[in-house]
Order: sequence, then structure tokens, then C-alpha cells
Amino acid sequence: MTMTEQPAGSAGEDTACCTHHDGHGPQPAAEAPETARERVNRRWNEILQETRVTQTGVQILFGFLLSVAFTPLFRELETFDRVVYVITVVLGAAATGSLIAPVSIHRFLSGQRMKDELVEAAGRLMMCGMVLLALTIGCTLLLILRVVVPGVLAEALAAGVMLWFGLCWYALPLYLRRRAARRSGSDAA
Repeated sequence: MTMTEQPAGSAGEDTACCTHHDGHGPQPAAEAPETARERVNRRWNEILQETRVTQTGVQILFGFLLSVAFTPLFRELETFDRVVYVITVVLGAAATGSLIAPVSIHRFLSGQRMKDELVEAAGRLMMCGMVLLALTIGCTLLLILRVVVPGVLAEALAAGVMLWFGLCWYALPLYLRRRAARRSGSDAA
């Protein structure tokens, strides 16, 4: 069995593991504890799925950004907008690198029995890539809105969207984690 393969029955265990965490899904009468190997395999498969989603989005956005410089309207952009464009392209390239890096790391480490390290590094790269992706989207939005919407409204709208991303992508998961930790603490007492 290779580092990324799992036993045949483990795919269903992943969904069973996740359906009851919110307290609303069906809960099995007795769930067998996950071994360290099963946990690292599950975490690796989760990272692969998350990477597939984010890679597609960042690659499409990055491709769009690269084409913008070759449009007639680009020559008419003010200096500030060109600076925002350059920052946006660099952020998009960095996000692409971070979100594709787990694949490269896996290729280099495959067969080295380093899956724990791989999963940890890939998770950190995914978080970094998500921050870079959010910044890329925010800068792209700012660039587009500055062309379409007059005045400070463009900056206000872009800031509002970035705040929304911050709430959805970071604040909500942190809130849910704290709430689950408090609930676990009160259940244990």
C-alpha cells in the first residue's frame, strides 16, 4: 500500500466522522477510535479535496489577471491602478504557488514515510494560499471597481467584500472551533 492509499472501507468513515460533529447528524452507537495512520490518511484526503477546489479558482483568476495587461484599456490606467495590478498579479502567483505546493511536496516525499510532515506542511501552505487568494480577489475587485465605479465607493465596496471574506473564511471557523472547545469542556465536567 502506498502512502496515499487507504483501506477500501475508509471513504465512508470520513463522512461518518464528519456528520456528527455538529450534534445534529446521526451518531453511531459506538464509533471505533481512529488510528494515527487512519487520521493522517483522512487529513491528507481532506487536503487533496480542498486543494482541488482552490487550485481551480486561483488558476482561473490568475489566467484572467495575466490577460488584462494586453487589453487596450490597460494602457489608460493611472499609476495607482497599475501598481494595484502588479500587486494583484504577484499575489495571484504566490497564491498559485502555495496552493499547488502540496502536490510538489508529495512527489518529492512519496515513499519516504513522511506523511505526518507532509500533511502538516500542506495544511500550512493551504492556509497561506487561502490568505493570498483572498488578497488577490480583493485587489482584483478593487482594480475592476475603480474602472467601473466613481470615487471612494470602489474602495468601500472592495473593503466590504474583504471583510465578508474575513468573516466567512476566518472568523466563523475560529468561532465554531471555540464554541466546540467550550462545549467539549462543559461535557467533560
